[in-house]
Amino acid sequence: MHAFLAISLFLAVLIFIVVQPRGLSIGWTAFVGGAVAIGLGLVTWADVGEVVHIVWDATLTFVALIIISLILDEMGFFKWAALHTARASRERGRRLFLLLGVLGAAVAMFFANDGAALILTPIVYEQTRVLKLDPRATLALIMASGFIADTTSVPLVVSNLVNIVSADYFRLGFVDYAVRMVPVDGVALLASLAMLFLFYRRDLPDRIAVGDLEEPRSAIRDERLFRISWGVLAFLLMGYFASQLLHLPVSLFAGSAALAFIGLARKSPAVSIRTVLREAPWKIVVFSIGMYVVVFGLRNVGLTHALSHGLEFLAQAGPTSAVVGTGLVAALLSSVMNNMPTVMIDALAIHGAGVSPALHTQLAYANIIGCDLGPKLTPIGSLATLLWLHVLERRGVRVSWGYYMRVGILLTIPVLLVTLTGLAVWGAVIG
Repeated sequence: MHAFLAISLFLAVLIFIVVQPRGLSIGWTAFVGGAVAIGLGLVTWADVGEVVHIVWDATLTFVALIIISLILDEMGFFKWAALHTARASRERGRRLFLLLGVLGAAVAMFFANDGAALILTPIVYEQTRVLKLDPRATLALIMASGFIADTTSVPLVVSNLVNIVSADYFRLGFVDYAVRMVPVDGVALLASLAMLFLFYRRDLPDRIAVGDLEEPRSAIRDERLFRISWGVLAFLLMGYFASQLLHLPVSLFAGSAALAFIGLARKSPAVSIRTVLREAPWKIVVFSIGMYVVVFGLRNVGLTHALSHGLEFLAQAGPTSAVVGTGLVAALLSSVMNNMPTVMIDALAIHGAGVSPALHTQLAYANIIGCDLGPKLTPIGSLATLLWLHVLERRGVRVSWGYYMRVGILLTIPVLLVTLTGLAVWGAVIG
């Protein structure tokens, strides 16, 4: 009976999160779901305490990064970078396509995939209008910016909320994580660019009139804040590495950088702090706690234990099969029930699997890759994708779910397999 209730509650919460009837906040949906799970006796207050312990650092880090990204966007930082990228293309359409992919990967690396997809995509769209590109070329550049944002969001702990949650749960230090995943992200980037280019190469113009774009410097709306921001970002990067050495939470450094930006931008004519704070994803804090309380209900009725046995079966075929299999399972589950609950379900299963410590760590990283890339298979794979599609539709660019899934399946599966194989090979090299 408890298993039926746990599964039914999870599915109901998931449906309401994806559909969002009448604009219902994902935070409220997850909160009510968590409260119902407690009321039904599926979880205990001790479980709630464990969930808060797991997600507090991840969610606060994510909120801080989005605040930083919004302030940088307001001052023109990302538009400045995109204009420099366009000029570096030397008026060649295919080179612009590839360079924008590299820019998207860089933004995702330091400012999370949500920032890359939701901030860069509108900038890329506006550039296509100025360049007078046809609809096919416009769609190619927009789809590439959204695809790259997720497929290359594995290199650092802060590159994806999924990464932060997993790193906190498995106690993966920032430096250790980067050593393991930066080379793997390089593989993901090359594979992504190759697949995107093969798919869209006929839609790209040979020449583009880059001279029609404004000068990169003109995009900067606050010169003083722009110059100072480089120092704050350097401090933030050093803080990331210091977090492991000092055994301090990443959110301490991300939060400090966010507060520094808020203080510096408070009197800036280009930045509205009130707007930034209003648009910050505070609901993610409530969503993370509520959603994972519901997921713990699945654990308590034995469903994650069954998944642990499946991972043990994969491990019997060897470490490479275990890594690739775990990543594929994570990707499939992410595509049909969203990557946020999936990452915790799989994390609980990996934690309970009877495998060697070394393989245990590899499976944790494979789960991250699957949950980062798997959402590209369907529009409901991540909340960021649903919001990304909404942002495009508001600008008159409609990407149907059928088209998205066709492109997603064709592009994601090869990239996912290559990336997971790269993880297995690199893991064998470094141990």
